[in-house]
Amino acid sequence: MSIRPPWYACLLAAVLAAPCAHAGIGQRFPSERKVVKDPVTGTMLTFLTSQPHGDAKIYPTHPQWTADGKWVIFRSHMVQGEAMAVNEKTGDIVQVTEGGYSGMLNAARHSMKLYFLRQAGSGQQVVEVDLAKLFADSAAGTLKKADAYQRVTGTLPAELQANGNTALDADEEWLYFGIGRDAAAKYLPAGTKLQPAFGPRHMGAGPAGIARVNVRTGEIRHVVSVPFQVGHIQANLWNAGEIVFCWETGGKAPQRTWTVRADGSGLRPLYPEAPYEWVTHEAVISRDEVAMAILGHRQIPGAPQSVQEPTTGWEGANPGHDDGWGATGTREKPSGLAIVNLRTRQMQIVGQTPSGSGFWHVHGSPDGRWAVGDDFSRSVYIIDRKTHEMKMLTTGHKTTAGDHPHPTFKPDGTAIEIESAMLSADGRTMNICIVPVPEDWLKRGQ
Repeated sequence: MSIRPPWYACLLAAVLAAPCAHAGIGQRFPSERKVVKDPVTGTMLTFLTSQPHGDAKIYPTHPQWTADGKWVIFRSHMVQGEAMAVNEKTGDIVQVTEGGYSGMLNAARHSMKLYFLRQAGSGQQVVEVDLAKLFADSAAGTLKKADAYQRVTGTLPAELQANGNTALDADEEWLYFGIGRDAAAKYLPAGTKLQPAFGPRHMGAGPAGIARVNVRTGEIRHVVSVPFQVGHIQANLWNAGEIVFCWETGGKAPQRTWTVRADGSGLRPLYPEAPYEWVTHEAVISRDEVAMAILGHRQIPGAPQSVQEPTTGWEGANPGHDDGWGATGTREKPSGLAIVNLRTRQMQIVGQTPSGSGFWHVHGSPDGRWAVGDDFSRSVYIIDRKTHEMKMLTTGHKTTAGDHPHPTFKPDGTAIEIESAMLSADGRTMNICIVPVPEDWLKRGQ
């Protein structure tokens, strides 16, 4: 369940970043890479950043690594309002934007490109960064002006009310983006009943919609309008023209997960949920699969408190314990890390923590071998999808942290990226951290 949509958090990071160093695109910064042993699990954690800049990983719905698998893109206050990349092996840090960005960062999977929106007057520009050229010139010390690496590929007019909730299609030709109420309303059939706000956060009211812009030609097309608030737009990175998004309420939604084709056809619930199910944090993990959490974080009404871990201390750091969500999110019904097949529409729960909140943010390896999730304690667990064995990889990432671990698999399935406050003196500031899949697990089936 999102406290706020991820594009909004990204926008805040880009616009409201604390004052810090000013530098241009391609500027390099000293390595902060540190290998730290988890004091509880013994896992060797590689912190790619370790200073209190205020770093944040890209949301699990989107790629984290560049197409060559060498660099991790992240948000940081290291340079005010700009995005950074860190080399996983060397720890080298390079600034990859200049002039700011708005919302989600979209790293292409097949080309060394980065796409994002940038505020331009009352509208938005679509910006492309040539990362291959940038990294090469940065390493050689032959940096040029920003327009040698960044180019505007399109402009989104103000009347679209475009927001930074964006996703790059698998064909790397179209960028999907969220549109505002007025723009979306023009495409709704007459008489469509608009959904009101849902839940105690007073979010979720419609209408809203999705459009797309061609990053080569600048052409803009409407995709779909819906009578509720749209959040977490993501593209199926293996199957061009397939979109997954959610009804965003800040918590439990009447019907959280949705899918649609790029031409607007095939709109349907991805996983038709029951009123008692609290579905959240869906992420496309392969051509045919979407991982999601069915939360089991709330006490069963009338059941003894000892049935689950006491929730004391969670309320201030984690949402969902406040009134107004209905009788939902308990373990009276099945819960856990669920994976839905986009083709067969079958759902399987592959694991659940024995107590506590249950899984919260989830992901999986594209080859179907592993699943991963965090919980309210900020612990991260890996699951063998063949045997359903579950193992805690790391814990102690502090419930006081400024954000959640948000585990996301590397495309080759060998490692997981998280964000962590483990090294932070203030208990809040996040760093970028790589968690390895256990070596003995990687050898299974080989």
